[in-house]
Amino acid sequence: MTDARTFGFMLTMPVLAISQSVYAKDYLSVPQAQKLLFPDAESFAPHTVSLTKAQKKAIKKLSGVRQRWDEQKVWKAVAGGKTLGWFIVDEVVGKHEFITYAAALSADGHVLGLEVMSYRETHGDEVMQADWRAQFKGKTLGDVFKLDEDIANISGATLSCRNLTDGVHRLLALEKLVLNRG
Repeated sequence: MTDARTFGFMLTMPVLAISQSVYAKDYLSVPQAQKLLFPDAESFAPHTVSLTKAQKKAIKKLSGVRQRWDEQKVWKAVAGGKTLGWFIVDEVVGKHEFITYAAALSADGHVLGLEVMSYRETHGDEVMQADWRAQFKGKTLGDVFKLDEDIANISGATLSCRNLTDGVHRLLALEKLVLNRG
């Protein structure tokens, strides 16, 4: 009898381990995030950026953060024929899994807003809180972007906080060097 219980327990362990570690929640689609970040935009023109090695190196030099992807998903937000700014979808690693987020950057290089679109970690989803994300509004490439200095850390979400902070800083470097001001 003991052997049967032990065997049954051993069979359920991998299932429990898998179900405990897999967590993903999609919160916003691209159109939903676009509408939240650029409520006055009349259209979003796709502007996928293919980066050269030299551009990736320049982004790292300017932001201190490595540009992982060769392509970056970008849309130009437009209203009345005028560019309002850039809507960029990016991913950073939280602790183990990717966090998909969208950043709205103005045409003159400051953060208009930040939205978490998909969060896959089991902990640390406090980065989705509006007051934490609001810290990025108005930030420019020249700001410090240091966790616990100008961006508050959240206990239990340090890696998510740090990597989102670094990601936004990197996107500001991409905007300056590649999109419309470089």
